[in-house]
Order: sequence, then structure tokens, then C-alpha cells
Amino acid sequence: MLVADSAELDVNRALWTTVNEQVADEEAAGAWRAGEITWGLFRVREAELGVLGDLDGLDVVELGCGTAYFSAWLAQRGARPVAVDLTPAQLQTARRCQERFGVWFPLVEADAADVPLESGRFDLVLSEYGASVWCDPTGWLSEAARLLRPGGRLVFLTNSVLATLTVPAEGGYAQDRLLRAQRGSYRVRWPGGGIEYHPSHGDWIRLLRGSGFEVEALHELYAPTDADSPDYYEIATAEWGRSWPAEDLWVAARPA
Repeated sequence: MLVADSAELDVNRALWTTVNEQVADEEAAGAWRAGEITWGLFRVREAELGVLGDLDGLDVVELGCGTAYFSAWLAQRGARPVAVDLTPAQLQTARRCQERFGVWFPLVEADAADVPLESGRFDLVLSEYGASVWCDPTGWLSEAARLLRPGGRLVFLTNSVLATLTVPAEGGYAQDRLLRAQRGSYRVRWPGGGIEYHPSHGDWIRLLRGSGFEVEALHELYAPTDADSPDYYEIATAEWGRSWPAEDLWVAARPA
């Protein structure tokens, strides 16, 4: 277990407290009421990807759950999720959504690198733009491995390496040219924003294997032809995402 620097945690907690204040409960509720599981900025359908498999009866922990809409999707499909997040304000929004929709599961305030849950409890560890972006993988990957049963799986979504290298230093949408060096992109501090982690594909493989995982798949996600550009998280427009992958969806397993 590697606990992140407390100052770094404070930066990201403060950022997501502010974001939570700007996002109305009705917006969070919109994600909770979605009729199907989708991935990322352009809502790529899980039914087309099939990375989660049969969820019925699975014990799942979501690391960096935000308002916990993904855990709610899983619970409605028969899984038993536990949703973990660092930011109290995000969890408070999630609780209000639980009361509104009558979908209940534990909400835990914790750093994804130091989760107060027993080892070997879960069949699936999940992160969709949670720990996968906002936590140092040298800490949270080993914690994910600890939480999983032998044979358990890890599924996480993050920005693609290419998107990271083509977003301007001041932030905004990805461009059609490289704007930062790949060397040094592991840890990115955005102006006025938080601290993100964007390892290269080679680094992800090294870190996953070093934490005891076997890599099963890397899905590079493009924007569907009918997708609209997101208005809530500036990374890539739909037009850009139809030419280049905006997101990386990793699947790994803890050997049985």
C-alpha cells in the first residue's frame, strides 16, 4: 500500500468539491437514470464492448466513484457494489441520488490507495475516470490487487495517451498535432485544476504486471458516428474522437 502525498490529495479533493458545487443534482440524476451502461465521453455502449460480462451476483468496488452513477448501473444489474471516493461532497450527492432512486449500496470516503475494506473480497475492481486518472497508479493498482479475489478482474477507463499529448498545456480540446512530450507526461498538473496521471502504454503494462496483474485487453475508444462533443469535460471533440482514440479502456486479471 502506498498512500499519496496529503497535499496532492487536498488539491484534488478541493477541485472535485468545486466541481460538485457547479453540477446540479439533476445532472447527476440524469446519469443515474440512464437505461444502459456506457463508457466515457462519447457514451460507447457496454453492449458493444462486452468488457464487464455477467454482473449478477458479483462483488464490485468502484475506486473514485464521484457521484456513483456507475455503481448504480451495476447494482441495477444484480451486482453488489461498494463505491469509494475521496471527496465528501461527491458522496453526499451520491447519497441524495440513492434516496431519490431507491438504489442502495455502501459509500466509502477513502483514498483509492488506502481503502478500508478487507483483502480478497471483490470479483471486480472498476474505475471510470476515477482513480484511473486522479491517483498515482503505483499506489492504487496494488490496492486493487489486494482487494480482488484470485481470478478477479480490473477494468478501468482513462484518457488515451494520444489525447494527453495533444491537449494544450493551458487545457482545452485535443488538437491534430503533438503539444507535449510523452516523457514527463506521467504526472500532469493542469493550470487551475488538479493533478492527473497519464502513464504511457508501456508504463501501464509495467505497473500492472508489477502489481500482479495479467493484461487481458486494451480497447482504444473512438467516438461513435452519432456522438456529440461533451460539454462537461473538455478533452476531445466528437470530430477529433472519430479520427483518433480519445480513451483507453484496460482489462486485467489477478491470476487464480
